[in-house]
Amino acid sequence: MLSRSSISIASLAIAALIAGCSSGTKLNEAPVSNAGAGAGGTGGSASGVAPVTIDPNAQTREGPVGVARIVYFDFDSYTIKPEFQSLIDGHARFLKANPSRRISIEGHTDDRGGREYNLALGQKRSEAVRRALTLLGVSDAQIEAVSFGKEKPAVQGTGEDAWAQNRRAEIVYR
Repeated sequence: MLSRSSISIASLAIAALIAGCSSGTKLNEAPVSNAGAGAGGTGGSASGVAPVTIDPNAQTREGPVGVARIVYFDFDSYTIKPEFQSLIDGHARFLKANPSRRISIEGHTDDRGGREYNLALGQKRSEAVRRALTLLGVSDAQIEAVSFGKEKPAVQGTGEDAWAQNRRAEIVYR
């Protein structure tokens, strides 16, 4: 059994805990005013606080500006078509200029065919893009080639339009 002094001490501790949790701050009133912020020369920010960029690669997170990130393939093929050569060149130039950047090339297929077959075909597509980049001088250590097969379609549905958009390799910057 608990003694009366133990109960009293426990009661005091609970009361102190509850009192410590209360605050005199009124949440409905703004603690800081922006009076004169526009004329005071604080720049475009209403709070006068400049944003801080912690990630030095934040400006290039998505890779090269104005260069697409998806290579499309013909049915049952992992041959890169000539119209995607400029896309490959743009990413190769960017990766060579930024050796600390890494990419993942994700190979995809349409929903026709078996799961194992599509995983293998998606891997061949991602490896084809990886090979093209390394032939242009990109370090193999910067590239990871993976396959999702038919598991992550870009477009739901059947028919040639949907299938054509799903037969792809996506370049994802990390």
